[in-house]
Amino acid sequence: MRKFKGNTAVKKRRFGAELKRHWQMYLFLLLPVIYVFIFKYLPMAGLVIAFEDYKARTGIFGSPWVGFKWFIKFFESYQFRRVLVNTLLISFYGILAGFPFPIIFALLANCMPDGKVKKTIQGIVTLPHFISTTVMVGIILQIFNINTGLYGIIAQAITGQAPNNILGDPSAFRSLYVWSGIWQNFGWDSIIYTAALAGVDPTYHEAAQLDGANRFQRVIHVDFPSILPTVVIMLILRMGQVMSIGFEKIYLMQNPLNLEASQIISTYVYEVGLSGNGVSNFSLATAIGMFNSIINLILIVTVNKIANKVGETSLW
Repeated sequence: MRKFKGNTAVKKRRFGAELKRHWQMYLFLLLPVIYVFIFKYLPMAGLVIAFEDYKARTGIFGSPWVGFKWFIKFFESYQFRRVLVNTLLISFYGILAGFPFPIIFALLANCMPDGKVKKTIQGIVTLPHFISTTVMVGIILQIFNINTGLYGIIAQAITGQAPNNILGDPSAFRSLYVWSGIWQNFGWDSIIYTAALAGVDPTYHEAAQLDGANRFQRVIHVDFPSILPTVVIMLILRMGQVMSIGFEKIYLMQNPLNLEASQIISTYVYEVGLSGNGVSNFSLATAIGMFNSIINLILIVTVNKIANKVGETSLW
């Protein structure tokens, strides 16, 4: 017991000395810590309204407790299956189609011998990431306009008649959303893999060359295995966001014609909680959001455990 207390005292003294020596660096941490506490942890207290019949005039402490009433109402709603299926389909479509692109691009860029050409290409493909969501959706709406857009003009020139309205086609919505997102973000997402490739020991490539391996073989047997732990970590993080598809882009691309495929959990929460035409239900919206977060938590924990058992690479 004395040894434990002694070790604790030593650690406290060391931490105090470290804090005194590098107090400027710890001061930089203060702002993000305050931000996370105020905007991430403090709002968790509001989750209690998911179990209440919350009324703004009576507040959290004055609203009656109703238990799992709002969860049951959501599960029994005709919207439950549609918004859940749409969310999962769009999310997994985005992962299956988009996740390999940054990896492949980083591997290909790493093979380029000319540094200037490599940096130029990387800069070009990264630029779309900085286009705002509103501008991006505006570009999509302009390009695929059946009357004045590039899609409509080319289709009319080829067929002689107005094409199908892709923006209003539920079957085309997922592909339009996912592939426009891939084009916009794959360059930015490849940066972390490019950084991982920069840390590959050159002696591995030299040894592979001595064994007669060509460039493609070195990519497969040297480069890719070297960044595989990074790939696994990024996949785990991506799986933790399966239920959290970006609200802004989906909402801006929504219209009455494609609502069958575009109504997801986040837009439904907004519809129920804020745009309910005078009948907004904050308790139901909070219950749906809480359900969404719980599913994300289960997914990230499960995938992390599987990754740890299979490849011994995990977040914790």
